[in-house]
Amino acid sequence: MQRQYSGTAGRTENCQIGVFAAYATSTGRALVDRELYLPRSWTEDRERCRAAKVPDERGFATKGELAKRLVLRVLASDLPLAWVAADAAYGQEGRFRRLLEQSGLGYVLAVPKSQQVFGPRVDHLFAQAPDEAWEPISCGDGAKGPRLYHWAALELPTVAEFDYQGEVPVRRRWALARRSLRKPEELAYFLAYAPRETVVADLVRIAGMRWQIEECFQAAKNECGLDQYEVRRYIGWYRHITLAMLAHAYLAVMAADAAAKGDAETLPAPWLRPPWQKSGGSWRLASPTNTEPAGRFARTC
Repeated sequence: MQRQYSGTAGRTENCQIGVFAAYATSTGRALVDRELYLPRSWTEDRERCRAAKVPDERGFATKGELAKRLVLRVLASDLPLAWVAADAAYGQEGRFRRLLEQSGLGYVLAVPKSQQVFGPRVDHLFAQAPDEAWEPISCGDGAKGPRLYHWAALELPTVAEFDYQGEVPVRRRWALARRSLRKPEELAYFLAYAPRETVVADLVRIAGMRWQIEECFQAAKNECGLDQYEVRRYIGWYRHITLAMLAHAYLAVMAADAAAKGDAETLPAPWLRPPWQKSGGSWRLASPTNTEPAGRFARTC
């Protein structure tokens, strides 16, 4: 526990901070890995670490370095992985982006407005974008319908070391900007790395997938008590967080199975004859298995 900046609270306060990996597909999402962030003031005080049962081999690691560990563990697992999305705390780290590129993963990573892109700042680049460069694209459905923003995308120069197979370019790099329709002064910026056949709409969709991480946190807190703990020891944090994540993953699988079962149950039953049969002045509902009418609609004309 230490006073440090909390992205959740939006201020500096006494808190514990974790770095998490969430896995998202079209059928569900769940938190799948975690690391506790230890400030340098903690890792340099070995007596304090021993009192909190922090392993002796655990040294200081930035949040970006912890995120790299999570990615490497996912790559070593059986989970299929093609894309990575993350917020600016990770997107701004060149070593994190390089790991993803070396691993052959596509990414759409948020970056701060001060991020340099082959020289200029990213916000300066998009300040010069012509009006026709902006187009409305939905980055996915939200609680109130499609999340529609203006997007502009700028293709960047390739890097021979990572973007080519032999002499054939196989990857492209992009800088993207997202602008609010109602408040055009609100902008967000992204760097993207993708197969050459990827189009801008695909990149926007991946950028929108990052919201699923926030939805994972919300569900895990509300339903599984992810943030309901008062632990002061290293192993206690991992035990509580891991158990809450396991419960959340179980609920996610159950919800996906229920949705799949519901889809199966709503498939129309086979009819041996068309269900709408007209006789005289009425439409009759034919039985699916016999020729006797099961119901009748009165003529309205």
